[in-house]
Amino acid sequence: MAAEATMVCEGIRRAYHTDGEVVWALWDVDAVAHSGQITVLAGPSGSGKSTLLRVIAAIDRPDAGRVEVAGSDLTSMSPGACRRFRSRHMGYLFQDPAANLLSYLTVWEHLVMAGKIRGATPTRDLLVHLEIEDLADEHPVRLSAGQQQRAALAAAMVGDPDIILADEPTAELDTQSAHLAVGALVRLRDLGATLIVTSHDPEVVTVADRLIHLEHGTVKG
Repeated sequence: MAAEATMVCEGIRRAYHTDGEVVWALWDVDAVAHSGQITVLAGPSGSGKSTLLRVIAAIDRPDAGRVEVAGSDLTSMSPGACRRFRSRHMGYLFQDPAANLLSYLTVWEHLVMAGKIRGATPTRDLLVHLEIEDLADEHPVRLSAGQQQRAALAAAMVGDPDIILADEPTAELDTQSAHLAVGALVRLRDLGATLIVTSHDPEVVTVADRLIHLEHGTVKG
């Protein structure tokens, strides 16, 4: 039985305006991500993969096309409705691990906050699965970049959001930390999470259930 499509985007175009010129970051992009899988948006720097992730997350609006997540058409929603939908139904990780966490909250307090937003009660099982259970009472400043990224993944999973989006989650990590972060993505997938990840890291690409390759803002292959 085929996995259900959690995210569908069709005909996505996104332009940036610089010095009076129009630069198309995305052009007629179609993409699908299925439930319980890791979908990797791959491609070189400047290929449009991070822009596409921001469009899927309704952080940026496309100039044309539509995005549907868990049956909801995000391109027809108001900005406020998009923010509410993203808070409750999506987890989003920025490339910089520290940008995903608040300095004054412990790891566990991040999970509690995520639970309040999504109407869920967090459990320490997530910390166990991601091998950071001993860091529950630590603040981000006392964590390595790799530990910060796994803590952010744990918070993103609270309440079983429909989709988790991660922008280059290993780009700023050393080799060992990156390996642990990739393992965390796989464990979350095995727990039933649906993930869309941008990356040109070969190790991330190897764990993809579905690979979407972008070049110059279009899907190749």
